[in-house]
Amino acid sequence: MGRTSTPKPHPLAPSPRRGEGERTEKSSRSSPLSALRRGGQGVRTAFTRKLLAWWARAARDLPWRRTRDPYRVLVSEFMLQQTQVSRVAEYYPRFLERFPDLGSLARAPARAVREAWDGLGYYARARNLHALAKSVAERGVAGKGVTGKGVAALPDDPEELIKLPGIGPYTAGAVASFAYEKPVAAVDTNVRRVLSRVFFGERQRVSRERMTRQRTIPPRLIWSIATALVPKDGRRAWKFNQAIMELGALICVARKPRCPQCPVRPVCRTGKARRTDARKTRRTDA
Repeated sequence: MGRTSTPKPHPLAPSPRRGEGERTEKSSRSSPLSALRRGGQGVRTAFTRKLLAWWARAARDLPWRRTRDPYRVLVSEFMLQQTQVSRVAEYYPRFLERFPDLGSLARAPARAVREAWDGLGYYARARNLHALAKSVAERGVAGKGVTGKGVAALPDDPEELIKLPGIGPYTAGAVASFAYEKPVAAVDTNVRRVLSRVFFGERQRVSRERMTRQRTIPPRLIWSIATALVPKDGRRAWKFNQAIMELGALICVARKPRCPQCPVRPVCRTGKARRTDARKTRRTDA
């Protein structure tokens, strides 16, 4: 009788720290990922259905969600790193008016790019975006799906995108999904928080003494869960990735999550636990 193999980690997930792989393998039978793979189709379906239904009625109308242009998606992703959406919404159209495509950005002097970015902060992002544009323009053909030699275009493969300046695992997945509608995961801070709470529970609700002994959730495990959840259809994957990020930004926020308003609370470990705690508190007060 063959042994069950450990799930292959997502290719864009960060490499595990020393010893992390052994811990993950030993606990794989009881992990949320194992549960999803063994027979969690119902959980996946319920989570996705509730999430997308909420997204359809609650999604914000943001300019970068109205396009599939890879360059415009890329600019928005660079700007949104550690910057509020309202601030990006102000700078995004002005930057695109000045640099409407990858080629114009690649040809621009560094000073002009810095001036267009001025006020957004974290100027390394502008330098990396500029370096990326020049790198792609110099290559001419920058990956799969590019037709016509000498055309400055972004790859549609996350594993090719991640090789470009300033692009990490999340941005690679986001550009592939939001520009090319590839059925791939894109795990940012919001997505990581949502998946951690839904499938692992509220790990912060322990004493300080226990907190020091509690192991963090390996990033590769979060990526694997995200990959298992992303729909295989590209358009549906686009909506799913946008929706789970929106949930983390509006409902499953960092400090005071709005669990009573959460559409996936019925399948969320944290949401269920908070509901139970609230009932116990009401009984005690009574």
